Amino acid sequence: MLESTVKKILNAAVYGAAKATPLDEAASLSKKLDNRVMIKREDLQSVFSFKLRGAFNKMQQLTDEQKKKGVICASAGNHAQGIAESGRILDVKTTIVMPKTTPAIKVKSVRDRGGKVILHGDAYDEAFEYSQILMKQEDLTFIHPFDDIDVIAGQGTVAREILQEVFDPIEAIFIPVGGGGLCAGMAAYIKYLRPEIKIIAVEYEESACLKAALDAGKRVILEKVGIFADGVAVAQIGKEPFSILKDHVDAVITINAAEICAAIKDIFDDTRSVAEPAGALGVAGLKKYVYEHNIRDRNLIAICSGANMNFDRLRYVAEQANIGEQTEVLLAVTIDEKAGSFKKFCSVVGTRTITEFNYRYDDPANAQIFVGVQVSGQEDGLAVISELVENDYQVEDLTQNPMATNHIRHMVGGRAGGVTDEKIYRFEFPERPKALFNFLKQLGFNWNISLFHYRNNGAASGRVLVGIQIPQNELKEFETLLSEIGYQYWNESNNPAYKLFLA
Repeated sequence: MLESTVKKILNAAVYGAAKATPLDEAASLSKKLDNRVMIKREDLQSVFSFKLRGAFNKMQQLTDEQKKKGVICASAGNHAQGIAESGRILDVKTTIVMPKTTPAIKVKSVRDRGGKVILHGDAYDEAFEYSQILMKQEDLTFIHPFDDIDVIAGQGTVAREILQEVFDPIEAIFIPVGGGGLCAGMAAYIKYLRPEIKIIAVEYEESACLKAALDAGKRVILEKVGIFADGVAVAQIGKEPFSILKDHVDAVITINAAEICAAIKDIFDDTRSVAEPAGALGVAGLKKYVYEHNIRDRNLIAICSGANMNFDRLRYVAEQANIGEQTEVLLAVTIDEKAGSFKKFCSVVGTRTITEFNYRYDDPANAQIFVGVQVSGQEDGLAVISELVENDYQVEDLTQNPMATNHIRHMVGGRAGGVTDEKIYRFEFPERPKALFNFLKQLGFNWNISLFHYRNNGAASGRVLVGIQIPQNELKEFETLLSEIGYQYWNESNNPAYKLFLA
């Protein structure tokens, strides 16, 4: 299996569209991790993603008749841009079905390259199903973003370039995984030529379809897929990629959103480029691997697979990056409601920088503050909490509390008197035009809304915190309605952040 794939990689004609990208040494990250860290800069392709390689390799092999009729694909954005750019170069008509949640920057890029864009569904799998209908109706050639051996071979040229450049021992290469095309192509080439190099697949924890398949011993379909890292938002690993990866991946690492944001910051600090969430997975996985295995003085390579991100999403990334890096703690602290209390509190925090301070007068005896403190790492964060407790402060650590980090920090301002039967729910729903209106329309107006917080952060999913007055005997009816709506939700009525600041 590997030999035939490697032959296709060696013969892959990608450079009519793609370019050989640099392998940059990440000086700051190397120093921080005590290893030599190198980043393969696929974000520097003309479409800002490695996907151009596989798309062009496949398209230039089509027959003249296939090229004349045109091609179609389904994509969350990067494969779409690769197809559109390849079509522009080869003068082939391209139709791309994209989820409605695709970042606007990717949609515009496809259209600018002459691709016909059709927006359908909330995730890749829905777009894929619709593309199959159009393919049959219009007699177009479908080009799969990852489940095609010629596409896989095109992506495998990333590994070919790395091994042509680095002859020193390589401990591991960290590769983002969505459908698995990039990882499969690279794994095949590397394991055939230099099997001692570890292949570490890195997945977003809410779309970890490879890990699920390896655990089950077969491909499985995830019930839900998170779309923060939209470039890897795939519910099932590809058949062709899995046939390679099941035997040639050394480990799979799953990463959360905060860790991705921290990796985006790391890449920016070293390269001054802004990776998209999926593009930063490799670096996030590399960092986690180093910390968990205590690796030192090794050569480590991460693939920066893309940089197609809406500018307005940077606000959320910046907020989460320090949490992911464990250089900020968010705390609820009870202090005395009297003159000099703030000063006393700051003296306990010491020379550490206070990054955020929220307070509203409520109780004549005690003040409840929401505070962010810059720390040097996890141990320092625990030390801050310990020092406060030793000084008789009541402290609640909210750093890993999604309700606190996404909502409470933006709405600390006082409690509502006279509100009865209040229940608190946190929702996520696909973000697109009129999304908030549609959410409220589906929620209905049978119960009074007593609290509401929504903030558009430029991500593919909207986050809402809602307080609703629901008599106990109507609670079952309300949660039945939520199940029918189908949005992901959490009952946060017992969340300490709510109790401390808003209840």
